[in-house]
Amino acid sequence: MAKRLTLYILIGMILGIVAGAISYAQVGADKEAATQVAGYFKLLADVFLQLIKMIIAPLVLATIVAGIANMGDSAALGRIGGRALLWFITASLVSLSLGLLLVNLLQPGVRLDLTPMADIGEVKTDALNLRDFVMHIFPKSIFDAMAQNDILQILVFSLFAGVGLSALGERGAPLVRAADALGELMLQITNYVMLFAPFAVFGALAGVITVNGLGILLDFLRLIVEFYFGLLLLWVVLLALGAIFLGKRILMLVRYIIEPLLLAFSTASSEAALPKLFEQLDRFGVPRRISGFVLPLGYSFNLDGSMMYMSFATLFIAQAYGIDLSIGTQILILLTLMITSKGIAGVPRASLVVITATLAQFGLPVEGVALILGIDQFLDMGRSATNVVGNAVATSVITRWEGMLETADPADMDYPHAPSRTAHRGARGLELQEDMVEDSGPPAAGRT
Repeated sequence: MAKRLTLYILIGMILGIVAGAISYAQVGADKEAATQVAGYFKLLADVFLQLIKMIIAPLVLATIVAGIANMGDSAALGRIGGRALLWFITASLVSLSLGLLLVNLLQPGVRLDLTPMADIGEVKTDALNLRDFVMHIFPKSIFDAMAQNDILQILVFSLFAGVGLSALGERGAPLVRAADALGELMLQITNYVMLFAPFAVFGALAGVITVNGLGILLDFLRLIVEFYFGLLLLWVVLLALGAIFLGKRILMLVRYIIEPLLLAFSTASSEAALPKLFEQLDRFGVPRRISGFVLPLGYSFNLDGSMMYMSFATLFIAQAYGIDLSIGTQILILLTLMITSKGIAGVPRASLVVITATLAQFGLPVEGVALILGIDQFLDMGRSATNVVGNAVATSVITRWEGMLETADPADMDYPHAPSRTAHRGARGLELQEDMVEDSGPPAAGRT
């Protein structure tokens, strides 16, 4: 289904370019008429964006509440989880900051000079007042927060609810199951909404080209090239950080993860690479007791490629519409993205959901999401591969931090279908093999 949807999105993109070119040839000289025609095209994209907004609040509430409530409470789990979260937060800040720095230096959206289809008013900068911002984070009512799609307030309530349900134990089990069910429902609705994506791509591209002509496509190509340049720099930074803990073994890790990395890139799906990544980390010397907990946690909290993409795309949209953001506002957007992106990794195109929520939070033109939807598949391939690199490095570093990283057998790389070394690690290895990934619950991997 995912492959067919990708094909349909590409078809919608091509048809949108053709329809936009024809419309530009007919009415492009008359800006008022071109804007009116573009408005009808963009109606498709606007409907899609409304549907995306519809799922944000219940999705964030359900996934975070269920995720926290289902976490274990043993001392070892808490220690490993604490170290993992420390690494994840650091890596997220590095990814977002690098994206923010590059998009300001390269300015990929400046040449577009687009005009919002609706009056968006002024950018919300009142949040720069620290007192007001802090007060705004905490909800007076969860129902009001959900009605307003206020993602930060929903997040705060979800944290309290998840911790509370975990403390209740069996008495809270029915509500935990309800949160799980709500999360599954929202994922199913998301699948339905994504079926409308090809029409949204068609309408968005046709509308933009009707007003601006085919020359605007060069700017989208520029965005792709500059984004991949940013991902390359991020890889260098992540591997350098990993080398501090792993030393020369970081090069061996890179050789081990090439196969899952290529799988994630070709399918544009982090989930597709997860089983192979487990296997390769086994061979590298990471016990399943560690990888079975850290990897699923990483796929919710450590999506480094998606982090860079979200900062890149959000500021690209602001630049495209000629909105000048102060450094303070950009940093606030960065922190908002870091917080609001956690816990919804199982959602197809979750990055677009988070970007939509953040744009709305700061009064930026949400319709800009429809512009990048057409090229999102190409960007998704790079960020999915980067997520694999980031989580492989994170899991290996946490294992070394715990003093449990074992010696890898180079022969495994020469014979990729050889049995995993986990079966030959003596009594402790056998114990770790029996303590499999199911102890930490199902992976939260997914498309980003």
